Amino acid sequence: MGPNDAGLLAIADNLRAHYDGVILPMWLDRGFNAELGLPYEALDSADGRPLPPQRYRTMACARQLYVFSISRAPAALGHACRLFESLHRRFRHAAGGWVYSIGPDAAPLETHHDLYTYAFVVFACAAYYKRSRDARALASLRETTALIESRFGVPGGLYRSQLEADGVRGRQGALQNPIMHLTEAYLAAREVDDAHEYEAALRRIAQAVVGHFEDPVSRCICELPVREPDNRIEPGHQFEWYALTRSAPDIFDATPLGHSRERAMDYARLHGVSAGVEGVCASLGLDGGVLDGAQRIWAQTEYARSLAVRGDAASLQDLKRQLERFRERFLHARGWYESLDAAGGLARTDMPSTTPYHLATCYAALPGAGLG
Repeated sequence: MGPNDAGLLAIADNLRAHYDGVILPMWLDRGFNAELGLPYEALDSADGRPLPPQRYRTMACARQLYVFSISRAPAALGHACRLFESLHRRFRHAAGGWVYSIGPDAAPLETHHDLYTYAFVVFACAAYYKRSRDARALASLRETTALIESRFGVPGGLYRSQLEADGVRGRQGALQNPIMHLTEAYLAAREVDDAHEYEAALRRIAQAVVGHFEDPVSRCICELPVREPDNRIEPGHQFEWYALTRSAPDIFDATPLGHSRERAMDYARLHGVSAGVEGVCASLGLDGGVLDGAQRIWAQTEYARSLAVRGDAASLQDLKRQLERFRERFLHARGWYESLDAAGGLARTDMPSTTPYHLATCYAALPGAGLG
């Protein structure tokens, strides 16, 4: 099978049509709090009603900013502009940078500094600047990058995950997931800014991730530093690392991270994907046994993206089968199912505002035309 296989193209187009016709419109309408200028954190999967908000996160706003920045739908750019304005109006930190969240009254709620959040601000601003050429987006990208390097960075190429509200004292040490999304953000930033600065940081990250997070047996990237107790492997993150590193061969192919990605992906497929339904489990132990059999929609999209990026005939055949099961099990006429349990039953009834980002990055990698 090749990328022009009619069956594969048809299902990819069907998924994009569902995204353009169902997913995006809900976040322009019922999913958007026009008074605050922010997306609700989640909608009810059954009827699309906004769930009562407990908070609004900077990261959630940034993910939606990315989604509407890359969409070519007629209303997308105007909505991206509204989200960019709200990002700056609602989430700026008194100590510089970004708060983690605000409450339903728009007052600061959680005021620690979070690397995962900062990474998504960089990622979203890169996408918005690429689409709009708004100089303020590039300025925000550069300011946030400078704060990441000066506040979160530690010797050896790693980054602390969280800082206290003062922006100085550490709150949480290095974790792979924020660093992975920082990798994603810097890959996007190098497309719109001084590439040399970001490429140097990405090579440091590649070296540090292998040295601190790679399991020597499976070659997978663990969630915690390898010597930490109760560690785990998330198959979805192996697929995500695979797609990210394959997207920049000039940076990663000569690094240990580039050398180990094929083995890590194969291990995640062997132990973390259930036969028949093609469902990706939440986590594995370091022995390859399933720790958490829940199947989150984001992990399914990352599996599909990695198969599309790998792109050989066997992977594309697997991709077609996986997308068919994904459509049957996770999508419906009003939206999607966020999580299934190990037996395939519905585990969550909400649709978070952060999930369209995963759908967008997956669908953009599939064969055929891009998103609308």
